[in-house]
Amino acid sequence: MGCWMVLGLMLPAVAAPEATPDVLVKNVTNEVLEIVRKDKDIQAGNQKRTQELIDTKILPNFNFNRMTALAVGRDWRQATPDQQKSLVAEFRTLLVRTYSNALTAYKDQTVEFKPFRMQAGETDVLVRSQVVQPGGKPISIDYNLEKTGESWKVYDVIVGGVSLVTNYRGTFASEVRNGGVDGLIKTLQTKNRSLDKVSLTRIEQQ
Repeated sequence: MGCWMVLGLMLPAVAAPEATPDVLVKNVTNEVLEIVRKDKDIQAGNQKRTQELIDTKILPNFNFNRMTALAVGRDWRQATPDQQKSLVAEFRTLLVRTYSNALTAYKDQTVEFKPFRMQAGETDVLVRSQVVQPGGKPISIDYNLEKTGESWKVYDVIVGGVSLVTNYRGTFASEVRNGGVDGLIKTLQTKNRSLDKVSLTRIEQQ
């Protein structure tokens, strides 16, 4: 699911306040896919170049505070402000490191967007799309976005009917039951360090 999740994370780094969420998602998805098609370094698995693309085109458009709170669930309320800050930082890092390599898996897929409707004044919307791949079934990618100030930010991505935040919620709840909030933080830190080692090995092999 990694490749499709990354396609689902491609959102605009800079957006005009008046643009609707579906237009923002559509424009930047096309832009990022075009970059991947032309960038030989990304296609070859260059981690630094891929990270730059994620940092500039994807991360600024996510509400990681809300994403983390939703993924942690009811245990979020028992976390101290410092613990919440650590959880957000580690969850953000986990998402980036888990899916950074998936951009290089992109080949000849195209993304189609479903009809979008939004009521005047609405601040929480769903943008629906699907990835069309030659010889395979389309994979749905839906985006939950909320308006914060003058910009729209994503707080969940649903790939093939599976919610990103819901997908982590059960695991996170289990970790909190076993070791408290600090136990969950340590688990995320350990996972991120292991992903760091994988990325470093790949860089050394290039």
